[in-house]
Amino acid sequence: MSISKKGKPIRNWSAIKANDSWSLFKIMSEFVHGYERMSEIGPCVTVFGSARNKPEDPYYKMAVEISAKIAENGYGIITGGGPGIMEAGNKGAYEAGGTSVGLNIDLPFEQHKNPYVDKDKNLEFDYFFVRKVMLVKYSQGFVVMPGGFGTLDELFEAVTLIQTDKINSFPIILVGREYWSGLLDWIKKVLEEEYKTISPGDIELLQVVDTADEVVDIINEFYKHYELRPNF
Repeated sequence: MSISKKGKPIRNWSAIKANDSWSLFKIMSEFVHGYERMSEIGPCVTVFGSARNKPEDPYYKMAVEISAKIAENGYGIITGGGPGIMEAGNKGAYEAGGTSVGLNIDLPFEQHKNPYVDKDKNLEFDYFFVRKVMLVKYSQGFVVMPGGFGTLDELFEAVTLIQTDKINSFPIILVGREYWSGLLDWIKKVLEEEYKTISPGDIELLQVVDTADEVVDIINEFYKHYELRPNF
């Protein structure tokens, strides 16, 4: 047994490998359960954003409005199932009589189930990567409200999968020009023009809007030309 820099013993590698092997069964069970449940929900749009927004926050209110209008146009709403923008997304779907899905993750802070998720559509995950597969595979579009590292992680994973043709293209809509303009300027000027680490036109995978009607118009226009189906 080796000793860490803090003087604490570290489990031997054989024990770690044995634990890794058994964890595969837990991972497989999360995938199987997620696929079985999510394949039954029909076309949905995922709403992302910070867990920290309160009901009085303008972006919380906008997420409720956006999600309600999406639901009124025949789509369900998927969120991470927690508080903040996630709660707002589920609330909008719930109040509009639409499908309201929550993909919860076990976290030491912030995350708890919100009351607007349909009782039969609340899924619990231990692994972020399994949860993200469900968010992408069964979503017909991403509506990305202001958020932190988790929101950016989910945003850029979707963009990368579309950019590399690993999944079918779908609308990725950023809500709030004031919030997103700095990031988009940096992507354009630094990544595309200065360092050329992305191709010209890659930034066009992202659309930025300020209103709920713009969100719905983009989604509806896209699916006049493309089939509604799971990704991958």
